[in-house]
Amino acid sequence: LGVVLRFGQHVRTVNPGLNYHMPYPIETVLTPKVTTNNPIHIGMRLVDDMRRGTTTRDVPEESLMLTGDENIVDVDFTVFWRVKATSREGVADFLFNIQNPEGTVKAVAESAMREVIGRSEIQSILTGARQTTEAAVHELMQKTLDQYGAGITIFQVQMQKVDPPSQVIDAFRDVQAARIDQERAQNEAQTYANRVVPEARGRVAQIVQSAEAYKEQTVA
Repeated sequence: LGVVLRFGQHVRTVNPGLNYHMPYPIETVLTPKVTTNNPIHIGMRLVDDMRRGTTTRDVPEESLMLTGDENIVDVDFTVFWRVKATSREGVADFLFNIQNPEGTVKAVAESAMREVIGRSEIQSILTGARQTTEAAVHELMQKTLDQYGAGITIFQVQMQKVDPPSQVIDAFRDVQAARIDQERAQNEAQTYANRVVPEARGRVAQIVQSAEAYKEQTVA
């Protein structure tokens, strides 16, 4: 889209194609790319290596977060954003309301993820709540950026890695393995009980019936 400025003031926004504006210095035009999805990586950095290709470097000051049950979790995630081109005002907001769009999105993303993680328990975060967490962060980010008048649309929030801190990950895996063993033992015990208890009740009923029959026969 073309954002036309007259003596530095925004006067109109025009669609792609053949357009005109008065010559400089009366009017100038800015052409932000409104269809590009811009990725921002938080908790990690992509590093180009001549020998190993693209590798990932961890950034713990961004990725370590405190959960609601007072555990530390290491979260790497990516946010995709683009200019809000659904309205002419959105493009102008993007150009004039925020000085550093990428830095703003990054700060809002980290803050939103910390808030969502801070009201969640570590077990749910590490297992089945990934999509719920992504949706909550997406919604909170969009709400905050709209309050800023940033002219930015959050396209997607994608969690890349969710682990305990590297210093305790082995111990945490041992705990997880022990929990799985506990659940398996409970299931095996329940299966055994489901088989044995009905058999025992059947034998009890048989003994009672035999005793009743013997009683009736003896009395008779």
